[in-house]
Amino acid sequence: MRRIVGSLILFATILILLPSILVLPYGTTEMRPAPASEGNQMTKEKATEVVEVDVPVFRSAQEKTMNIPIEDYVKGVVAAEMPSEFNMEALKAQALTARTFVVTKLKNPSTNLPDQAVVTDTIQDQVYKDEAQLKKAWGDEFDEKFARIEEAVQATAGQILTYENNPIYASFFSTSNGYTENSEDYWENKAPYLRSVESPWDVDSPKYEDKETFTVTDFEQKLGVKLSGSSIGTIKNLTEGKRVAEVSVGGKTFTGREIRDLLGLRSSDFTWERDGDTINVVTKGYGHGVGMSQYGANGMAEDGKEYSDIVKYYYQGVAISDMETYVTDYTAQR
Repeated sequence: MRRIVGSLILFATILILLPSILVLPYGTTEMRPAPASEGNQMTKEKATEVVEVDVPVFRSAQEKTMNIPIEDYVKGVVAAEMPSEFNMEALKAQALTARTFVVTKLKNPSTNLPDQAVVTDTIQDQVYKDEAQLKKAWGDEFDEKFARIEEAVQATAGQILTYENNPIYASFFSTSNGYTENSEDYWENKAPYLRSVESPWDVDSPKYEDKETFTVTDFEQKLGVKLSGSSIGTIKNLTEGKRVAEVSVGGKTFTGREIRDLLGLRSSDFTWERDGDTINVVTKGYGHGVGMSQYGANGMAEDGKEYSDIVKYYYQGVAISDMETYVTDYTAQR
């Protein structure tokens, strides 16, 4: 058992209470030591040491909680959440978000989860798959794909993202519409590090654009409105991230997120047109748009950016810090 070094830091209550991450399951080759943290200035020797902590994960299929070593948990999340063929630097960035997310949960566990779990293995938190599930999904490609996941996780082992010395809410999503979203434009709370930034790489994502077709009757029922004549509705304003902020339909006002949820759209960046008895809705992007775009991260990596550049671009003002400091009190309780 490695000795856990670090001073107890009280987790400031500024951590925003955002809803659970919406993640979309969706990963080349060079191992090197983790860089020094801007927050804690880890030494080379320190960077090779990783605190030992188990994550109580509620396994939905088994309907029970299992304790999984944190680095193994991160491997299972990265494998489930990002394509293994993505650039290695993008995979490392995903490992950082996954580890940060669960450390935040360890520090502030939910009281709503069963069997003393801290996270589930579903999109309620982050999708997690164990090796047996991955072997079944990847078949003969398992060894090659999992080796890449392991490399990304090991290269960032023990690192998390912090803002003003507190672990962040590391939200991520699949594909942007060309911009990420300010947190308060999709959720209620404002996080200073979740700011809208341009993400032009996403145009190359296979999920960049989508089209859904509804009958007028189905459209009216889903929104609880009655359309008048050939008009559908009026988009009243957009968010900084170029998504629909507010729209008027059939005399009712909706947020873009409400329309997305009610119609089951991929994104709240949408346009629509009526064609007789049908309504065609075209969306750009896939996901809520807050935080790191996975396809954007891969595009940045392909352009030569390192994982530290990627996370600091999508999470404004953050530092890469040593995890030990933030989980010492949790491990002591266990």
